[in-house]
Amino acid sequence: MDYGVSRRDVGRAKLPTAIKILIAGGFGVGKTTMVGSVSETRPLRTEEILTDRGVGVDDLSGIEAKKTTTVAMDFGRISIGEDHVLYLFGTPGQERFWFVWDELALGAMGAVVIADTRRLADCFPSVDYFERRGTPFIVAVNCFEGARQYDIEEIRMALDLGPDFPVVLCDARQKESSKNVLVTLVQHAMQTRTTREPAPH
Repeated sequence: MDYGVSRRDVGRAKLPTAIKILIAGGFGVGKTTMVGSVSETRPLRTEEILTDRGVGVDDLSGIEAKKTTTVAMDFGRISIGEDHVLYLFGTPGQERFWFVWDELALGAMGAVVIADTRRLADCFPSVDYFERRGTPFIVAVNCFEGARQYDIEEIRMALDLGPDFPVVLCDARQKESSKNVLVTLVQHAMQTRTTREPAPH
């Protein structure tokens, strides 16, 4: 049967560029939610039910209703046009699972650090981690219902970030909001890479 496509045509077809992005942040800030809201495919999740083993280890202040936690990663995918495919890797938020981060960070173009203003200090380790690695990242403030709203400049100052550093407000449950976060990251990562590249002689 002739489908009108030859092997030669398939060989010449341009494959989209794969871009790896990490979704990081503290425990319960919305990493799994963001990956799930924006992924074109059903996201791969490695969630386990919280048990009494986490008592005294996991801080549930402000997120008492949380029943599960990511123990390895979340994985999703989103296409941007025909030329790029973003592969999203959500990192585990609890300190006892941070050993996974180094493997997940390999080859990543950049990272989104999700922050919750009710527990802003929880994102400090993520910010420090990507600063040490030199990985381009942005901060996305997940606006939870009932949480006090802060000005972006206040958040930037609290995290000791420069005046031009990208900080965006978002709702991790909403696809368009999460997509805007990813677009902001890609733009920032590309700009950062251009700035770091040596000038031609």
